[in-house]
Amino acid sequence: MKINKINPALQDFIGFIGNWEMELSNASFLPDTKTIIKGTAIFEWFEEGDFLILRQGTKKEVPWATWFIGRDKDAQNYTVLYFDDRQYSRVYEMSFENGIWKIWRNSPDFIQRFTGMVSEDKKMISGCWEKSTDGKTWSHDFDLKYVKNE
Repeated sequence: MKINKINPALQDFIGFIGNWEMELSNASFLPDTKTIIKGTAIFEWFEEGDFLILRQGTKKEVPWATWFIGRDKDAQNYTVLYFDDRQYSRVYEMSFENGIWKIWRNSPDFIQRFTGMVSEDKKMISGCWEKSTDGKTWSHDFDLKYVKNE
């Protein structure tokens, strides 16, 4: 009988597993920055812990995105494969340390970074995405908040 274990490189994300409410706000790309977009987010294991998947929304609604997260056991950062309803496919790097969750990509045409803070009770993650064209000058893109369902 096989005993399934969570990938040791993903142990820090055990508390993320479950259903979350997601809220996108203060978005530079929306006609009105006061617009708030609400949706669902689910963190779940792929193959019982081999990888971590983040599903934002469902493919029956827009917007939706799928994040496939893993890490080389000898690497410091995680690798994230991303795909969304706009048919955008991206590769990000990611870190998680001391309750600070960071995601970034350094594409020549569109540089992005996210910094999120996990609350002490681990039931909320709040942060923001920023964008840059040169990696030196950054502008706010949007705020993002996740609240874990009980």
